[in-house]
Amino acid sequence: MELKEILAKCDHTLLAQTATWKDIQAICDDGMKYNTASVCIPASFVKQAKEYVGDKLAICTVIGFPNGYATTAAKCFMTSDAVDNGADEVDMVINIGWAKEGKWDEITAEIAAIKAACKGKLLKVIIETCLLTDEEKIAMCGCVTNAGADYIKTSTGFSTAGATFADVALFAKHIGPNVKIKAAGGISSLEDAEEFIRLGASRLGTSRVVKIAKGLANDGTY
Repeated sequence: MELKEILAKCDHTLLAQTATWKDIQAICDDGMKYNTASVCIPASFVKQAKEYVGDKLAICTVIGFPNGYATTAAKCFMTSDAVDNGADEVDMVINIGWAKEGKWDEITAEIAAIKAACKGKLLKVIIETCLLTDEEKIAMCGCVTNAGADYIKTSTGFSTAGATFADVALFAKHIGPNVKIKAAGGISSLEDAEEFIRLGASRLGTSRVVKIAKGLANDGTY
């Protein structure tokens, strides 16, 4: 697979607590230069970033991040606010405690409410696979499908582990036909990126692929 094809599936991500506008501006520049699918940034920078990139790049942000235990009303407000500020895509975190309690109807209802608050923009649902059993992951595939979300996403990158090949393969087996897969967290090589895509991921949450592209550009090989 050509590097540009991989880059086109990347949500170039910077969610560090210490991120400044200078840092966000730099990843926006990278995203536009390397034609990534989006940049994924904190909500407080969405308006400024959208004004900076215009229609040249999609802006993604995170909601209920990274722990997922804000109320549904709070998550919906944050989603609506982000979209009003120019977010093209929203990555939300589920209430993981609810998953542990088997509250699948409540989780489905929350995802559906947040999808409505997206006002037609893309919604990706982070289920934090490293904290769930395979049975809980399969149940979450049903919740995401039934709620009408656009993507199921593996990880925040802020917990005990990130994306695994096994989890993406599990998603691909159990999601509905209208749900896509985003692998995120710990994607460190082009080989890994290609394997995630081969297994069914349409998006990759990573900053490493752009760093690799920049290194190859400096070497004159890209």
